[in-house]
Amino acid sequence: MTQTILSAQYMQKFSCIGSACEDSCCSGWRVDIDEKTYQKYRKVKHPKLTPMFKEFVSRNRSNPNKFRYAKLKMDDNHSCSFLNEKKLCSIQLELGESYLSKVCSTYPRNINRVDEGLEKSGTVSCPEIARLALLNPDGIEFDQIIQSGEAESSRHRVLHTQNEKANPIAEYFWDLRIFTIQILQDRNYELQNRLIFLGMFYKKLDEYMKASRYKEVPHLISSYKIMFNDSSLKNSFDAIPVQQVVQMELIKKIAQQRFVYGIGSKRYVELYDKVIKGLDASENSLLDEKAAAYDRAFHSYYHPFMSEHEYILENYLVNHVYQNLFPLSGFDEIFDNYVLLVIHYAIIKLHLIGLAGAEEGLSQESIIATIQVFSKVVEHNSLFLSGIFNLLKENGFTSMAYMSVLIKN
Repeated sequence: MTQTILSAQYMQKFSCIGSACEDSCCSGWRVDIDEKTYQKYRKVKHPKLTPMFKEFVSRNRSNPNKFRYAKLKMDDNHSCSFLNEKKLCSIQLELGESYLSKVCSTYPRNINRVDEGLEKSGTVSCPEIARLALLNPDGIEFDQIIQSGEAESSRHRVLHTQNEKANPIAEYFWDLRIFTIQILQDRNYELQNRLIFLGMFYKKLDEYMKASRYKEVPHLISSYKIMFNDSSLKNSFDAIPVQQVVQMELIKKIAQQRFVYGIGSKRYVELYDKVIKGLDASENSLLDEKAAAYDRAFHSYYHPFMSEHEYILENYLVNHVYQNLFPLSGFDEIFDNYVLLVIHYAIIKLHLIGLAGAEEGLSQESIIATIQVFSKVVEHNSLFLSGIFNLLKENGFTSMAYMSVLIKN
């Protein structure tokens, strides 16, 4: 059976580089086992693997489902217990790829179902995906391809756009998605201004939703397209203040959440220490000293490089929008999904500014490494992101005014 899949173009170039990869997808996080694979492991009769399955595979007793039915026990180095001395998978070597769990066999591929169609993208927690997706100066594009329908069984998200009773705005999902990606990829404006403009739109859309003005969504999109092409809009962006103190408050919230949720990845800790150094953001630094360090890092090292490579963060945002079915990404309120998008952008940007200050410059390699390790330890930790979101929400920091200040440099 074959199916038509909407795929990000870079996925057609992807191939796992195996032991040549600078990171391992078999370490640093939890690995879930689906029910079907778990039952296969129980039936295996193998002199080496059978006792390993009994020791290192256990049922998931906390909110299990058919995709998170069991889990692998990691070793003392937080790596999969089935890796051999060459860091290769013993299960695949001894039993074949068909014995890999859904998670292991599909990562870093991401499959969603929208109505009757499948969509494919990749997660940038994989270094090779990060390079392919983010380093294309021409931007991310999408193709219709023909592929085996087996991918459907490992889908991540499902969206029914005609289910108006469940979510009336879903009827306009495609209009909103296309509009969002078009704005993000319009390089007539700086990326920060494109993101602010999307916030203005989604704040207004949120008001329409609360007033049950669903049928007016197409007209709202059309009016904002006209507004975006108005030359006077640039003056509005220029009037938004730059407040470094707000940016520095974010690094404090990141630190709080990192310790609350025990994020101890060696690569991330090394990155975080450089960010703190580059921003002079230690507890003993005075506010004026932090502001001066931030200003130096941004103007002397971050901006000169990123002004020529802004497409990297543009591609990150487009990939995030496509992969997470934005703006129907999980929160009931449309604007909250926008806030989460901004949190991703702001945290990555802040890490890059700090890194630029510490290393007195940036490179494509250092940017990819930063985004990849951030994605692996943060984006795959829903509690971390929800913790930061809730902190902002509880303190009244999820308004459009605050989002603009968080975005603006």
